[in-house]
Amino acid sequence: MKTEFYTLGSFEFPADAVVIKGKLEAEGIAVFLKDENTINSDPLISAALGGVKLQVYSSDKERAKDIFDEIRNYATDDFGNPVVCPNCKATKSEIYYSRSTVFYKLFPFFEPRKYQCMKCNFITRPQK
Repeated sequence: MKTEFYTLGSFEFPADAVVIKGKLEAEGIAVFLKDENTINSDPLISAALGGVKLQVYSSDKERAKDIFDEIRNYATDDFGNPVVCPNCKATKSEIYYSRSTVFYKLFPFFEPRKYQCMKCNFITRPQK
């Protein structure tokens, strides 16, 4: 029997994923952390691997998303204010990296930060 997984999110630091994992497991949802051990052994490659992936069974996807949305932190600007989507005015955005060129794939830390709205999926750059 083939088991399908859904990646709920990815985290630069394993500790961030472990906190969410604890909440989901307390709610009875099985959680798997892909690349956790690799990043724990060499934290400098987190960006290259795309961070620690928090995965749940596909059958638990909707319930896990609801719980995750209740407790997750959304992107904030340099002053601690929530990033506002210019398209739909929602305040639920996450940092987004496209890694669209070979240079950014090799050196992801040079890519300018962008934000993706979790409501309308609009991608924007931060306002200066």
